[in-house]
Amino acid sequence: MKIGEIDLGNRPVMLAPMEDVTDHSFRLICKELGADMTYTEFVSADALIRNISATTRKLHIDPKERPTAIQIYGREVEPMVEAAKIVEAACPDIIDINFGCPVKKVAGKGAGAGMLRDIPKMLEITKAVVNAVKLPVTVKTRLGWDHNSKIIVELAEQLQDCGIKALTVHGRTRSQMYTGDADWEMIARVKENPRLTIPLIGNGDITTPERLCEAFSRYGVDGVMVGRASIGAPWVFHDMKQMLLTGERGKELSIGEKFAILRRQITESIDRIDEYRGILHIRRHLAASPLFKGIPHFRDTRIAMLRADNFAELNEILHRIETKIIPAMAEKQ
Repeated sequence: MKIGEIDLGNRPVMLAPMEDVTDHSFRLICKELGADMTYTEFVSADALIRNISATTRKLHIDPKERPTAIQIYGREVEPMVEAAKIVEAACPDIIDINFGCPVKKVAGKGAGAGMLRDIPKMLEITKAVVNAVKLPVTVKTRLGWDHNSKIIVELAEQLQDCGIKALTVHGRTRSQMYTGDADWEMIARVKENPRLTIPLIGNGDITTPERLCEAFSRYGVDGVMVGRASIGAPWVFHDMKQMLLTGERGKELSIGEKFAILRRQITESIDRIDEYRGILHIRRHLAASPLFKGIPHFRDTRIAMLRADNFAELNEILHRIETKIIPAMAEKQ
């Protein structure tokens, strides 16, 4: 699969853009574990133009994580064009436009998935951004605004006509947010359209290697984007790539290797920000990690882990879980 001149190989697996999740440390870890391409946290066009430091920091890309796309969102043409030019100067491999974020503070103001209620403006923005930069431009969006307006098959063609080089479709409407099941049959309908010639990337509910393989074999997409399943478990890319390459589940990383990855995330988050805020940032990953699921009577330990505000305390809790709680649980099974 190619996006412009960027060759991602056969059946690429990508790390989805996620706010407060896909910082450059996490992206690099996912890349090392098998992700073929990474996306930054989404970047507000308005904040980028105002040179807000918290936003401009999101433009940093580690050369080792490439190819990487920087994703931008906004609701007006001129700010999106100006932001795209600023992003191009940061030298990502791809500029991605977010027309899919469903959260109220974004979609409710007409940006992100809010653009699904104003298709002419969406197309105007897309065409203007494509014409303003030399980098490949891609789009990520949803099936439609709600159940009664699943317009993605027609919309995909319209976006292609604007000049984008690939399209990612999340298999839910905006009104669904992240509830219910992603509609991969609808994604397949987009791919089956003979007039669509750009690569199609599917997104939504890809949580296991088996679901990943089904996305390619049953629904025919060119690439797959993995999001929430990677939070607290970036090794999901290792497991998925093993099955893609061999047709069966390969050897999983050990418990020790997985804990080492979480510790690396913590220390790199601390180094990037500071100890308190770095740990605060990483709590979302710890809370979501499957490493702690199924541990009996874990509530108090979990609360202590998520309340720890310094590395020494948090590391001691993780060490106890790794060396005592999990081994004791394994002995009883």
